[in-house]
Amino acid sequence: MSGAVKINSGKAWVLAARPKTLAGAATPVIMGGACAWMWLSSNGYDAAATFRWLPFGLCMLFAWIMQIDANFVNDWFDFRKGSDTEQRLGPKRACAQGWITPKAMKTGIAATTLLACAAGAPLIWTGGPWMLAVGAACVLFCFLYTTKFSRMGLGDVLVLLFFGIVPVGFTFYLQTGTWTLEATLAGLACGLAVDCLLIVNNYRDRAEDATQGKKTIVVRLGGQWAIILYYLSGLSATLLAGAAVALSKPAWHAAPLLLYAALHLATSRRLSTTDGAALNPFLGKSSRNFFLLSLLFAVCCAA
Repeated sequence: MSGAVKINSGKAWVLAARPKTLAGAATPVIMGGACAWMWLSSNGYDAAATFRWLPFGLCMLFAWIMQIDANFVNDWFDFRKGSDTEQRLGPKRACAQGWITPKAMKTGIAATTLLACAAGAPLIWTGGPWMLAVGAACVLFCFLYTTKFSRMGLGDVLVLLFFGIVPVGFTFYLQTGTWTLEATLAGLACGLAVDCLLIVNNYRDRAEDATQGKKTIVVRLGGQWAIILYYLSGLSATLLAGAAVALSKPAWHAAPLLLYAALHLATSRRLSTTDGAALNPFLGKSSRNFFLLSLLFAVCCAA
């Protein structure tokens, strides 16, 4: 495949951006926006008239660009550390394959970081100084995730925070001017669902990570526990999302979430009988599952 990709070409940059990962960035924004819509409706507002689409769109744009930025940082750092070897089981990486030169990737990182800041800056006028601190934290941990915390086994914690509580909560805050228990529960649900992607990734790479001293939760607990953790993360996400809905609506409004639970269970069962590079399709399946969760949650909130 590398022979078909010209160095630093548009195709190379698209591959480096990893478009399939953008579902992970969109999911918390959708859940935060849906939770805000439910709160507005439950508190006597006309949600259709009150919901602010421009801040919502800027949250989505910021999340997408930051996701691409994180992918570039991961690509460049792993290449520099020599982590992307011929023994790599996961999808190919741009620098390691020679699709993007290291110098160009550093420029790409700088560009996406600046673009993300530009996309998020107007939110300061909507949400106040808090948004400046939130944006700075997102940029900081975008770099620290790959360079520090993922190697310390804290990657799952950062996913819970920066793909769950933070984006869901502050998308909600920008619409309502407050932070409620519903937003917190939805953020936890989202973070746990998205973390399933990281669990698959770390389960696949557990042997290589162990030899490189990368102490992920899967390396610490063992492969069998990874399957259990995957299953429990999705189940917990279902219950927490349902609880968020039930705080504002009759519990039966959360029924559509059972579709996500069923799909997650089916994925968990197939995951338990798979290993090595054959796990790569489960990255896409996990992304499909949690993106579906966000859409089903939106249906529950709007119904």
